[in-house]
Amino acid sequence: MNYTLHQLEIFLKTAQLQSVTKASESLYLTQPAVSIQLKKFQEQFKIPLFEVVGRKIYITEFGEEIAVAAENILNEVKAINYKALSYQGKLAGKLKVAIVSTAKYVMPYFLADFMNENKGVDLIMDVTNKAEVVSALENNEVDFAMVSTIPTNLKINRIELMQNKLFLVAGRNYKFKGKYLSYSEFKKLPLIYREQGSATRLAMEKFIDSRKISTYKKMELKSNEALKQAVISGLGCSIMPLIGIKNAIANGELQIIPVKELPITTNWNLIWLSSKNLSNIAKSLIEHIETNKEVIIDRHFNWLGKY
Repeated sequence: MNYTLHQLEIFLKTAQLQSVTKASESLYLTQPAVSIQLKKFQEQFKIPLFEVVGRKIYITEFGEEIAVAAENILNEVKAINYKALSYQGKLAGKLKVAIVSTAKYVMPYFLADFMNENKGVDLIMDVTNKAEVVSALENNEVDFAMVSTIPTNLKINRIELMQNKLFLVAGRNYKFKGKYLSYSEFKKLPLIYREQGSATRLAMEKFIDSRKISTYKKMELKSNEALKQAVISGLGCSIMPLIGIKNAIANGELQIIPVKELPITTNWNLIWLSSKNLSNIAKSLIEHIETNKEVIIDRHFNWLGKY
């Protein structure tokens, strides 16, 4: 047998995603390139690794065993590379971060320079809702988490990064009278919520409940992007983080509806367990962010001051 590490990587990614299309996107390859390498890899085995039914690919039992072996081999290769870089005095290894979905508009900017300066660091960033982010941190599955609401049940250390402002927004065709939308008019709005466990949902409910506003819940959606598109289409209104709707506001797809006591202002925080035995990579990232935080904010987020 004469298969390559490249073929192992392609087969493993295809097995994990069960899709040639998704594997090619994940590996930044064309679909034909992935298909060719899968064919060459399969030719080295007399037993089928996968079968195609319709347009869907299914991994066989034998294929699943090969996928496990491939993952082990690739992990060992990464370990060798990490050790080689470590002996050269460079940072090497994995950095695991869990972030709430709206933080995807923020966290990459705080990581970009650090990752570019440390080529031996592999970033694994999970984007999910607040409940799952906190769970990953509590179970020591990640080095850091980025949230706008600090979990009260955990002993954590944190770096306060920047403000997070949430406004009431509507599609371009919504019309209202006066300087501010009254609470009586607010009650009539068909509101679209994020799912339970979302920090945006929590902030929105806290604002509405504290003012005893009886509202009409139109629907709930599981991602900030889906929520944004629903509001743009005119399905309803929502209270959303400004950070994720900059372009939609700039091109007129969304409009901010002025309401007294809005925006809601929270803060983005990078957090980690106080008891966490931090790796050299984690310690270096903390130092990098503490040193460069203000420069990063000024370079990438100074537009927030206009709102």
